Amino acid sequence: MTTILKIGGSLAADSDRRSALLADVAAGLHGRCVVVPGGGAYADAVRAAQIHEGFDDAEAHRRALAAMGRMAADFCSIEPRLARSPAPWAENIDTSWVWDPTNLQVGDPDIPETWDVTSDSLALWLALRMRAARCVLVKSADASSQEDADGLAQSGLMDAAFPAFAARYGGSIAIWGPTRNVTLRQRVAV
Repeated sequence: MTTILKIGGSLAADSDRRSALLADVAAGLHGRCVVVPGGGAYADAVRAAQIHEGFDDAEAHRRALAAMGRMAADFCSIEPRLARSPAPWAENIDTSWVWDPTNLQVGDPDIPETWDVTSDSLALWLALRMRAARCVLVKSADASSQEDADGLAQSGLMDAAFPAFAARYGGSIAIWGPTRNVTLRQRVAV
């Protein structure tokens, strides 16, 4: 069973938690995982550059994917037992990997090139592509156990495209916050 484990870029503020998660993945404590990095400060720099330079959302999307790629490199530096792959679905994976999504810069018809899609929705896209049984989103804030995918997007904890990606994904979706782990109670078809 493969688990997609998205580690948010905001966990840079909690480097001990992030390092421990990456070490646990490398040690196999969560089974076979593909780690999806958030963009963190690198993606924040893309947002600031877009405001300053005025490029469109498609260009911002491509730059945000590169930001995630930089974070993938950071994750592999933090935990050198993990390898980086641009296409973990093509690998014979019996170990864990860190996904480098930069190959998506050429576009994919299933992924809108807007800020509505962040690493949260990309983790679900990857989970669907890899037929992963579980997608875990590690966040720096707790989710309410009462919220569904729509509520999480409306609260701002997940991106706007998250409900549509969640509706297409048939596996289990969990959100691991700093003090509480929640499994989504339902997925709303869009």
